[in-house]
Amino acid sequence: MTASSLVLVPVFLPLVVGALSAVLSRRAAATLTVVAAAVTLVTAVLLGIAVLESGPVPLEVAGWAPPVGILLAADGLSVVMIGLSAVAVLAAALVAAADDHFAGGHAFWPLVGAAAAAVNGVFVARDVFTAFVLLELLTIASVALVALGGARSAAAALRYLFVAVTGSLFFLLAVALTYGHTGTVDLARAAERADDTVIVGAIIALTVVGMAAKTALFPLHSWLPVAHPAAPTAVSALLSALVIKASIVILWRVIEYLGPHTDIAAPLATVVGIAGAAAVLWGGILALRRDRLKSIIAYSTVAQVGYMVLLIPLVFAASDPQVAWVGGILITVAHGVAKAAMFLAAGALASAAGTSQLDGLEGTISRMPWTVAAIGLAGVSLAGLPPTLGFVGKWMLVQASLDAGAWWWLALLLGGGLLTFAYTARMVKATFNPPGDFSRARELTRPARTVTIVPLALAAVSVVLGVIPWLLIEVLSAAPMGGGA
Repeated sequence: MTASSLVLVPVFLPLVVGALSAVLSRRAAATLTVVAAAVTLVTAVLLGIAVLESGPVPLEVAGWAPPVGILLAADGLSVVMIGLSAVAVLAAALVAAADDHFAGGHAFWPLVGAAAAAVNGVFVARDVFTAFVLLELLTIASVALVALGGARSAAAALRYLFVAVTGSLFFLLAVALTYGHTGTVDLARAAERADDTVIVGAIIALTVVGMAAKTALFPLHSWLPVAHPAAPTAVSALLSALVIKASIVILWRVIEYLGPHTDIAAPLATVVGIAGAAAVLWGGILALRRDRLKSIIAYSTVAQVGYMVLLIPLVFAASDPQVAWVGGILITVAHGVAKAAMFLAAGALASAAGTSQLDGLEGTISRMPWTVAAIGLAGVSLAGLPPTLGFVGKWMLVQASLDAGAWWWLALLLGGGLLTFAYTARMVKATFNPPGDFSRARELTRPARTVTIVPLALAAVSVVLGVIPWLLIEVLSAAPMGGGA
């Protein structure tokens, strides 16, 4: 199998496994999903090696070149995000296989296959129409996954659907405008033909609004804090770690290719940065005020989305935009790993204690220390403290901020980190015994061992990647953002 052929594996393998899972037993479906995720992870590694050796790996589907055919390509961003996708699906699948309560039913398995195929397809797509189609498949699968939480989740799933469809309409207008102006939906060719700064600015603006709705960027975030608590634990982990990343990547791609062709891009980037700053502060403050584990973590995601878009104004302001790109991507990967760990650990803790209320978790650290440790370690990464991957990403954004002379972004990065540390400490503190009193170390409904091990392993991955970040940085630098594919 050639390197180009490998590009198809992360897209079609989960799709086939998802289709099979619909007619197989729960155990067989779980096994196939775990194997598919492991194979996808290996494929990401192989594609990463190919990218290091020869740069982006393109594939013309069915041998037809654009504009007639569809071009898929794996660059540094694609490889790293596919790796994140594989890790998140693998972790969620292992936990769901160990306890069906965390999955929400058998429908979880085919829906996860569809979602993984769609999100991986977005990561390698190079034209906006293909990205739009795959994003809609992801939306349908994600809404259905949220609805697996039972009757109480129907309203949350419906709200998610309404907001996502609204975002889709804005992005579809951007796709139509791209084709109408350039005669193609392929981003590289559209960038070559773009000659009207106002129209290109409108394409970027429509994409920003559409992807902000799907990503839950402030102030279009209201669906996310409702969807997470309503969804099963494994679904919450996937939503936060993986699903919102697809729309983030689309936003990055459009700005990567079309941003240099309009003077309107820089002011729009500043607006996006302001929305990101508001998200960091608003999400962090509301997370501090919540009293349920999943609600706290959900608002934490609102805050962390702000960091993912903060790279956009820095790309336009810094003398070396590649530092901002890489820093933002590393923060996104760190968020995916840490947030999956945090949601899975929180779900295990709430299941064992019989409640997700902070005041009902007192004494649980004595019985489930590793689960609490996973929450704490994941929070350290989200706060951007060493030696985690979150620290490496934030440090690169700090460098980009200083390079651009934008000290206010530096203040935001530090303030957001303090808020993250504060609400993480609050969650961990809620599990402590009262000083000198161990009578609260009551017997709990212990989850399966896998449910305890997986979140801790994910949190540990954040530390390992923080110690050896050059593995990701080299891949991202070999086929950088801003250079196309």
